[in-house]
Amino acid sequence: VQLQASGGGLVQPGGSLRLSCAASGFRLKDTWMYWLRQTPGKGIEWVSTIKPNEEKYYVDSVRGRFTTSRDNARNTLYLEMNSLKPEDTALYYCARDAAGNEKGQGTQVTVSS
Repeated sequence: VQLQASGGGLVQPGGSLRLSCAASGFRLKDTWMYWLRQTPGKGIEWVSTIKPNEEKYYVDSVRGRFTTSRDNARNTLYLEMNSLKPEDTALYYCARDAAGNEKGQGTQVTVSS
């Protein structure tokens, strides 16, 4: 099982980014998948969940700004992030569990002017 997040970068407040998570060794469409984030000195924060039936859930701080989706053919998970704020700055991970025990390498998102 491998998860590899990508797509992070430096963006100005109000900007957008799309994160990708390529999965291998299992099928995303059969699995609850999570986006998590972590900032220095803080624990892992749950950001979003997508269920096999495509129900989606978001932490209050990103609801309405972030959208998670998946491409079953590519076995890839996405996190579309709009109206980014400095407080969204973090290392973002995709994971197979909400606690982050089964997560891949993260991708850094920095929101700064």
